[in-house]
Amino acid sequence: MLRVALPNKGQLAEPARAMLAEAGYLQGATGRDLVVQDPDNDAEFFFLRPKDIATYVGSGTLDVGITGRDMLLDSGADADEIMGLGFAGSTFRLAVPVGSVGEVSELQGRRIATSYPGLLAHFLSTHNISAEIVRLDGAVENAVRLGVADAVADVVATGTTLRQAGLEVIGEPVLVSDALLVRRRGAAPDVFVDTFIRRLHSVLVARSYVLVDYDIRADQVDRACQITPGIESPTVSPLHDREWVAVRAMVPRKDVHRVMDELYDHGARGILVTAIHACRL
Repeated sequence: MLRVALPNKGQLAEPARAMLAEAGYLQGATGRDLVVQDPDNDAEFFFLRPKDIATYVGSGTLDVGITGRDMLLDSGADADEIMGLGFAGSTFRLAVPVGSVGEVSELQGRRIATSYPGLLAHFLSTHNISAEIVRLDGAVENAVRLGVADAVADVVATGTTLRQAGLEVIGEPVLVSDALLVRRRGAAPDVFVDTFIRRLHSVLVARSYVLVDYDIRADQVDRACQITPGIESPTVSPLHDREWVAVRAMVPRKDVHRVMDELYDHGARGILVTAIHACRL
């Protein structure tokens, strides 16, 4: 049986549930579940605090989990990134009161509040900065205003909360983070894990590609196939009018309008685009 750790709250939770539903898991589950049994897929899902997931997976208690890169690295758990999942993007940044500090090096000897002491300690060490780390559990942007810190280090999505607290980011991002699938380092091969990874990969592909169907004159098909090469090769089928053929190919979603324009310019007609809900490549 596959045992999976999933985030129970935060910006990771809903996208993770949606992705697993697209992969055929968690059918009928609600947002209030703590544990979900999925006998059809020989799987069991545990909804945990996102910052605890890497620890459970790294200890071998659970097989795989979905968490953020920031939480994985901060935990120091014996777990590795298996694949990026393409959602919940954020950055880990240093922030100070507006106009108080210009360079990261000026944080020397100051107090920095954070909920990610492991990440911050590693950054300070690599930059030869000696500073006091003030460990807090959330809402670190208030630490400066309340007088317990001179700066903060926090995960930033839009920066709105920091600005509302009178703070501004300094320096380059300490870390760029997004959602990951993680697994215990050195774990033995497992058929259930392999199937789970393959299903998630299929969702990523389905979200990234569309199917394009079109008709084109037979003497233009070679050029058309250069525009839409597909994965291995496009499907080309004869039509009743022998001077025309029908072509079907997978196209990156982000390129689809440019591709449609190029096809039309080369004489393609009846160009249709279809979403892909699932696939195996």
